[in-house]
Amino acid sequence: MIRFNRNGSIAAGYRHSVGLRRDGSVVAAGENRAGQCDVTGWREIVVVAVGNAHTGNSHTVGLRADGSVVAAGWNKYGQCDVQGWRGIAAIAAGWRRTVGLRHDGTVVAVGRNGDGECEVDGWRGITAVAAGDWHTVGLRRDGTVVAVGNNRHGQCKVDGWHGVLAVAAGYLHTVGLRADGRVLA
Repeated sequence: MIRFNRNGSIAAGYRHSVGLRRDGSVVAAGENRAGQCDVTGWREIVVVAVGNAHTGNSHTVGLRADGSVVAAGWNKYGQCDVQGWRGIAAIAAGWRRTVGLRHDGTVVAVGRNGDGECEVDGWRGITAVAAGDWHTVGLRRDGTVVAVGNNRHGQCKVDGWHGVLAVAAGYLHTVGLRADGRVLA
């Protein structure tokens, strides 16, 4: 069982915003062209994530306290097909994809996989995940980083990274925060 974030949290997409209330319910506002704001019935949510789509066709993902996941919105590539996920500890949403980190350190991903951005089946010992527009990043327990997907701009060249505490993935870049306070990009 995951603990509720009693302070609430927020996530912002291309043209919509999502808020996680202290009681575990969710609210959303903004463009709802694909149903990405249809979250009024969500309960016992502990984390929210938003997948950006430059066309306004976005999706919203919620992690429940019991480790299950819900999603709403644009699902052309199956990025909202998370209803069977269990034992999830963290989520990330990218452009056309959803990523889940299981309690056992393995990772699952659904959605567009045109550049291999969902090829995370072999990942083990992962403690955090991030989803950019074209790539997926995982932080290993030992402070090293792995990445899959489009690497046209070197955003997946993280092989030499070590001592990393946190990762983030952007449109075509990856950022890591090291234990010594330095930032890698």
